[in-house]
Amino acid sequence: MTKGIFSRMADIVKANINDLLTKAEDPEKMIRQMILEMEEAVNKATASVGTAVANEKRLERQYLAQEDQIESWQKKAELAVESGEDKLAQRALERKAALQEALDDLNAALEESQKTSTQLKEQMQKLKAKLDEARARQGALIARQKAAQARKQIAQGGLAGVGDDAFSSFERFRDRVETTEAEADAHQELAGPDASLDDQFGKLERRQAVEDELEALKKKMGKNDA
Repeated sequence: MTKGIFSRMADIVKANINDLLTKAEDPEKMIRQMILEMEEAVNKATASVGTAVANEKRLERQYLAQEDQIESWQKKAELAVESGEDKLAQRALERKAALQEALDDLNAALEESQKTSTQLKEQMQKLKAKLDEARARQGALIARQKAAQARKQIAQGGLAGVGDDAFSSFERFRDRVETTEAEADAHQELAGPDASLDDQFGKLERRQAVEDELEALKKKMGKNDA
C-alpha cells in the first residue's frame, strides 16, 4: 500500500509537465488536477507513516513491559534463593529465560519497525518538499504555458504560408553566423595575443632539444662528424 502511494507520487513528480500541458485541452485545469493528486498521495502516505509510527510505539511499550517482567522474575529467583527454595528459584529463572528469548525476538522486530519509520519519515519530507515546490510553481507554469500557446497561435495565424521557407532559411543562416563568430571569439580569447609567438618559440625549443639529443646519441655511438 505504502509503496504504491510513493510510486504514484514519484510518477507525478517525474512527469514532463510542459509536455502534458501542451497536449491538454485545458492546461490550467490539468495542472490543478495534478496538484490535487499530489496532495492526495501525500495525505495517504502521511496516514501510512502514522500507522508505522504507531506500530513502533506499540512495540516499544511491549519491549519495556517485557523488560519489567524479566526484572521481576529475577528478583523472585533471588528471593527464593534467600529463602532456601532452590526449586522455586529454578522455576523463576526458567520463566525469566523464556521471557528473555521472547524479548530478543521483540527487539529485532522493534529495530526493523524503527528503521521503517525513519525511512518513511525521510521520504515524507522529500515528498512534501516536492509538493510545496509544485504549489509554488503552479501559477508560473500556467502563465508560461498560456504565453507560449499565444505566441504559437500568433505565429501560425499571422505568418502561415507567407515566405516561411525564406524566413526559416534566413534565421538558420543567422544562427550559424552567430555561432561561428562566438566560436572564433572564444578561440581568440583562449589563445591570447601572443599565442602565435609562443608557438614559434615552442617549435624552436623542441627542434633544438631534438638536435641536442641526436648529437648526444651520435657521440655515444662514436658517430661524430669530426
